[in-house]
Amino acid sequence: GASGNLMDQRVLFFGAGQANLGAAELLVSALVDQGVAPETARANIWLFDSKGLVVAGRPEGGISDDKAPFAHAGAGVSPTSSLEEAVRRVKPTVLVGAAAVPAVFTKAVVEAMCASAPRPIIFALSNPTSKAECTAEQAYAWSKGRAVFSSGTQFAPVTYKGKTFAPGFANNAFIFPGVALGALASGASEVTTGMFLAAARSLAAQVSKEQLAVGAVYPPTSTIREAAVFVGAA
Repeated sequence: GASGNLMDQRVLFFGAGQANLGAAELLVSALVDQGVAPETARANIWLFDSKGLVVAGRPEGGISDDKAPFAHAGAGVSPTSSLEEAVRRVKPTVLVGAAAVPAVFTKAVVEAMCASAPRPIIFALSNPTSKAECTAEQAYAWSKGRAVFSSGTQFAPVTYKGKTFAPGFANNAFIFPGVALGALASGASEVTTGMFLAAARSLAAQVSKEQLAVGAVYPPTSTIREAAVFVGAA
């Protein structure tokens, strides 16, 4: 992103189903935890659903109660059904796809992301490969090697202009077994937002400098069992 701080990111979620809405709300919780006011946190998070950019009073309507807190309003905010146009307007540093719409992260969208951020974060979380928003190869080639890419499909390493990238696999198997383990071990009566936040931080801490250097933001899948132990302890 623009910098290493979570509070300096602008995040555009493509898809406003339960996966992305849950991630958006967890991101708000993470920012509030850092002392950011909830409304300030939400101001840097945008949703794009099947009708387009989620903005207040759009003619297409369709803003449910769970999307409403993220519906932007005010001067200069207008609806668009084009993802590329939305990226140009919002200028996100992070683009997250979880709508199972294949190939929606086009060359134009990735180039627009590069205009918004020196190291755009692009997460193509839909799976299988046939539903991926873009491939690892496309993300690196179209961003000229600048993208920080991760995906819900496991892609092989990509070499771009002599540099090899080994993107991370964004798989919930890194999180759920550990959360279950921690909940059982602690005798918890409910699974809370705070637990998922602790799980996310624990997982992020398990990514080594060497992995970051090749563009991975998840630990390797070979460590999935030990990851669960750390996540459970957290």
